[in-house]
Amino acid sequence: MRARRIGLLGGSFNPAHGGHRRISLFAAETLGLDEVWWLVSPGNPLKPRAGMAPLAARVKSAIRQARRAPIRVTAIERELGTRYTVDTLRALIRRYPDREFVWLMGADNLAQFHQWKDWRGIARAMPIAVIARPGYDGAAFASPAMAWLRRHRVEAAEFRNRGDWSAPSLVTLRFDPDPRSATAIRRADPEWAGRYSQVPPRDQLTFRRIVPISRGERVQAP
Repeated sequence: MRARRIGLLGGSFNPAHGGHRRISLFAAETLGLDEVWWLVSPGNPLKPRAGMAPLAARVKSAIRQARRAPIRVTAIERELGTRYTVDTLRALIRRYPDREFVWLMGADNLAQFHQWKDWRGIARAMPIAVIARPGYDGAAFASPAMAWLRRHRVEAAEFRNRGDWSAPSLVTLRFDPDPRSATAIRRADPEWAGRYSQVPPRDQLTFRRIVPISRGERVQAP
């Protein structure tokens, strides 16, 4: 039997919305994934901390969006104690050796991927699937990271049918643009996090309650 295939989608999810769900389900169907794990980041230094809702509220919003779908919501990065994405992914590979992972990212992240710590290490750790995002494709495909990754491009159908995944591999996915964004939701509803401030949520991967850290939540770097 082949290993279970998992897509990893990282982000602030501030808040999670239907666009996250839609791209996750699209990627799962196109790539033949068994599940998608949403890695809700404790924090991201490339984004302003002002306006960042507490981790528990962001996780609860993600759980709500992921219901009745093959999506698990987790804040496991806080438990792993990893600061950088490359370290998180390596830790997940060690912790779940019976899974095959693919890193999912939007074209906006590909545009700045070369600024991430050891981004080539990320590409060598697992395949990467890039999902088109309106307004970012030009910068993404002209980026320094794409210049290196281009030689490793694989068609989605070929990737899905591979018996064993290998890295580096790059798959580009296109589907109808989704106009929803967390920024627009926050502007329209600045108090959204208050609706998720009751019982701390349970992590869907570790099954632990996500409670605030007394000295502030650790910052997660790309």
